Amino acid sequence: MGALLSISMSIASAIANLGNVIIVKTAEFGEFVHFVSRICAGLLSPRSWLRRDRLGQQLFFVGTMSMPVVMLTGGFIGMILAFEGYRQFQTIGQEARLGGVINLSMVKQIGPVLCAVMLAGRVGCSLAAELGSMRVTEQLDAMRAMGSDPIRVLVVPRVLACVLMIPGLTIASNLFGVLGGWLVITKFYGADAAQYFRFSEQFISWYDIMNGLTKSVFFGGAIGIISCWKGFECKAGAAGVGEATTNAFVTSFLTIIVMSLVLAKLLNDVEYWLYGGVQSVFG
Repeated sequence: MGALLSISMSIASAIANLGNVIIVKTAEFGEFVHFVSRICAGLLSPRSWLRRDRLGQQLFFVGTMSMPVVMLTGGFIGMILAFEGYRQFQTIGQEARLGGVINLSMVKQIGPVLCAVMLAGRVGCSLAAELGSMRVTEQLDAMRAMGSDPIRVLVVPRVLACVLMIPGLTIASNLFGVLGGWLVITKFYGADAAQYFRFSEQFISWYDIMNGLTKSVFFGGAIGIISCWKGFECKAGAAGVGEATTNAFVTSFLTIIVMSLVLAKLLNDVEYWLYGGVQSVFG
């Protein structure tokens, strides 16, 4: 009888803990939705964020300062794809078509995702740490006490900078990825450069390019919102700032992967509906 009572109490405790976790997570999600709604409302007050020392500074930090690492990473990824795929295509005598595969992969998927991950690591962590430090030192409370809305002044320009600058960063990543693949295939392996670009032009359409840029806009918005949210919800102390920074990157990375899967399915379905099929690189 005692053993049965103990088991019943353990089950009841587990159910209670599960219910408590669900309640806490639901409340956090509600707070996050409220946070996003305040950002959307802040966009309607451009006088609060449309200033050189606010939006302009964030555009420079997010875009210009991130350009070198994005270009370098994109170039090396393009070269890696060329090295990995050349021998397989050479065995069937279609090494020139590898340019279409590499470039299509870069502009549709690898370029936007790679750029977003780099932005989450470089910019997202910085935003979370900066806002988290302001929360710990009570600077956000001081702004509210003075009648200034930190959402409009601090969050909106940072989110907008991520959304506006990531398409340009994605284009740079794509271009250097294409250049990296071209250097390896044509200069290292000696494939025909004219055929490389002919197949690339044949297999890549404007829809494919816009496909990747559309994904990048969603990625940029997710990075900006999540990073600022983690900073605003930072716990007290240096450990809290470090935890917020780590959570900002991990959550942004997982969100990028999930959004990439969903958007890939939706945009590919739209392409199939518009063009009635998908052109094969071996067609």
